[in-house]
Amino acid sequence: MASRAKIGPPADQSATVTSKGQVTIPVEIRRFLGAKAGDKLTFSVKESGVTVARQTEEFPFNKFRGMGTGIPELDNGSIDDIVRWFREARGHDAIDDLILGTDR
Repeated sequence: MASRAKIGPPADQSATVTSKGQVTIPVEIRRFLGAKAGDKLTFSVKESGVTVARQTEEFPFNKFRGMGTGIPELDNGSIDDIVRWFREARGHDAIDDLILGTDR
């Protein structure tokens, strides 16, 4: 089985600033940062220069969005369906009605 080499820092690259203040980031740098179209980059100014980092604002649970639960009653179910399913699974009793003020 072939192992994949870890991507190290790319060699120094240069780019030209356009009249609009835009810069095209070299492909090796984009790959190293893992930057794709639409990603946001952070520029930090320090005495020694400027550092660039890709912002990671991604909600950690986005990768699970759209996954089914494997429980048909919960997939695309209403709140009432979900509450009913959990109450049946754990055993609904009269105390639920006192605490929640409902008799679902």
